[in-house]
Amino acid sequence: MFSFEVDESTDVPLWAQLRNRLAYLITSGYYRPGEQLPTVRALASEISINYNTVNKAYLALKSEGYIESTRGRGAFVRDLAVEVDEEFSHEVDTILGDCVSACRDLGLTLDDVSRAMDAKIQQIKLDEGLVEPDASRTTARVFTIGMASRNAGTGA
Repeated sequence: MFSFEVDESTDVPLWAQLRNRLAYLITSGYYRPGEQLPTVRALASEISINYNTVNKAYLALKSEGYIESTRGRGAFVRDLAVEVDEEFSHEVDTILGDCVSACRDLGLTLDDVSRAMDAKIQQIKLDEGLVEPDASRTTARVFTIGMASRNAGTGA
């Protein structure tokens, strides 16, 4: 079973926090395509959250295409890789290419761009409650140190 901590300092509803955590676990590979998720009742009991709250998170995941569920059988992780069509892939590739080019125009190396992108993704995950605060600080610090050392001899 995965860990789940409620962040009471945020305005994000509990069901959305759970939905975000489950979406992260699915996209990160913790839950694999075809794998059965815990039942709503079992998960509610395990993490001490109201059944309806867990059910709302599952319904959101289902409507977003992360899971499919059948009454009586349970909820299963969908294979997200087969859902990506060529047009979408091309669009994402173009956006990422433009981003990398813009960063290189600013003088960043490919390693700098990679660290910056990792730091940004970690920050977004932190903002959405998908990672623990300490885990996100590590990546951000690595990027800051990398940029400082790169600029150390340039007078920047």
